[in-house]
Order: sequence, then C-alpha cells, then structure tokens
Amino acid sequence: MTLTVGFDLDMTLIDSRPGIRACYLALAERTGTYIDADLAVTRLGPPLAEELVNWFPEDEVAAVADLYREMYPSIAVAATPAMEGAREAIRAVREAGGRTMVVTAKYEPNAKLHLDHLGIEPDVVVGDLWAEQKAAALREHGAGVYVGDHVGDVRGARIAGALSVAVATGPCDGDALRAAGADVVLDDLSAFPAWLAGYRAAPRA
Repeated sequence: MTLTVGFDLDMTLIDSRPGIRACYLALAERTGTYIDADLAVTRLGPPLAEELVNWFPEDEVAAVADLYREMYPSIAVAATPAMEGAREAIRAVREAGGRTMVVTAKYEPNAKLHLDHLGIEPDVVVGDLWAEQKAAALREHGAGVYVGDHVGDVRGARIAGALSVAVATGPCDGDALRAAGADVVLDDLSAFPAWLAGYRAAPRA
C-alpha cells in the first residue's frame, strides 16, 4: 500500500502566530472589542469559535468568525512563514513514493491560501476538522501516519488507527504530547526525514 502521511497545519507546517496575531488586532479594531492577541496565539489549535467565545458574547461568535475569515487572507497569509523543516518533511514523503495530506481545524480556503503562498503542495487538503473529527478524513484517505503539534492531533491519529508523530512546536510540550499517547515526539519537523527513513526501514508485522 502507498504510504500516506497527514500533517496538521498551524504550528506544524506553518508558524501562524504572526498572521493570526495581526488578524486578531485588526478584528479588535474593527469590532471595538478588546482581544488579547498575544494570549490568543499561545493556544492555537482548537477551532476559531473556541477562542472568540473568550472575547465576544456567544450569540455573536458565528458572525464575528465569518468577519475574521473574510479579513484573514489580506492580513495573515503573507505574514505567515513555514515552520523549520516543513518543506523538507513533505519532500521526504514524496521521495519515499508516498502521498501527503493536510488535515486542519483552519477554514479550508484559508488553509489552501497559506499552502499556495508558501509553495507547499500536499496531495489533499481537508479543513474545518478538529481533534477526534480529523480521524474520519485520515481514514478516508488511508493515512498511516499523522503529524501534529497538539494533543488534539494525537487523539485524532489514535482514533484513526494512524501512528501519531508529534512535534513540540506548538502549545503542547513533549511531556503533554507523550501523556496524550503520541507514538513519537520530535523537537520539530527538521527531524522528520530521518525519522521517516528509519520508520520505513524497520521491520513491521
């Protein structure tokens, strides 16, 4: 079977903190509502609504989320760099004859804008899925490995029956990722190509 490796997006493939911070500041100015953007970017991973509910009444969150997503492309995309080793990780899977997919909680059109801007070209992009919800997409595309930075990514991988490879580049440190059940914890994606080579070489039942 073809090796298929899934990747999370925010804080796994891209350092979305600068762009998201700028977008939250612009949203605060637009709405007249205070948002602690520096705090918000320390807890990236969950869906947008889970952050907005800290700053807006619950009955306004859906409309504010739509406004944020509308503002996002012109503010956040150009300000967002790739994480160290991201391009090399995707390339390593390709060179091994495998397929890559991105499964993210981010609004799918904006996720694709980030990847296009950075020249990162996975075979499949699936957005708007968080934590356990990611398992359905991973199973649908036959992903045997899922790489993410959050304990929610670990849960999604385990439910999908995929190997959970975690990178300690987001809000969850290595201990938290291991405690959540990650099979492998890497400091960052620059270690992924060597790990993948060893994984493919190891005898497996």
